[in-house]
Amino acid sequence: MSTPLFRDDAYLRTCDAEVVGINERGGIILDRTVFYATGGGQPGDSGYLELEDGSRTEISTTVYDEDKTSIVHVPADGQPLPSKGTRLTAHIDWTRRYRMMRVHTALHLLSVALPFPVTGGQIGDAEGRLDFDMGEETVDKEALIGELNSLAAGDHEVTTEWITDAELDAKPDLVKTMSVKPPRGSGRVRLVRIGGDVDLQPCGGTHVSRTSEIGTLVLGKIEKKGKQNRRVRIRLAD
Repeated sequence: MSTPLFRDDAYLRTCDAEVVGINERGGIILDRTVFYATGGGQPGDSGYLELEDGSRTEISTTVYDEDKTSIVHVPADGQPLPSKGTRLTAHIDWTRRYRMMRVHTALHLLSVALPFPVTGGQIGDAEGRLDFDMGEETVDKEALIGELNSLAAGDHEVTTEWITDAELDAKPDLVKTMSVKPPRGSGRVRLVRIGGDVDLQPCGGTHVSRTSEIGTLVLGKIEKKGKQNRRVRIRLAD
């Protein structure tokens, strides 16, 4: 199993690790990693693995293996593969990751500003979107972006906590996403809390530690996707 260091500290940019396997597709598995693996609408991290002699293996993305226990670092085309047992240092593309942390946290706030069931979503580099089951409701764009920026500027602390699967089953209203279910199997589920009572929902992604780090947000397109669904896009102003 790969220890996901990003889960406890999203601000880690590097870590020492050991290669514990190379899969049949050339994916690199480490005993521990700071690379976030694709999931929950958030893309996997890119970056590079640095060997003791200074050579590098560029990583284009990161995914989970089929049984969801190991994190696979996918090398870019033509990159050399380290051998099993190699000690190295893993480096993520921090600039890209931090933008996604800001966007991901902003999408949590979007789900507060638009309190409708979430039917889909995607986190990108500096922009993201959520799909809402809104029925015939309309969106006041000016009021929405005003509320979003007010929530972000509120400097609310972003923290994580854990509950058991059974506790989550007893509180189904915590789950806002209809298309993405909270990861289960370990017996407990990770929750992300914003402020004391701004937002609380299951999430395994990476976020900033305070909402003020998000910065100013800009509202993008609001599209009709089907009879009841509305796709709402936001992006970082910078």
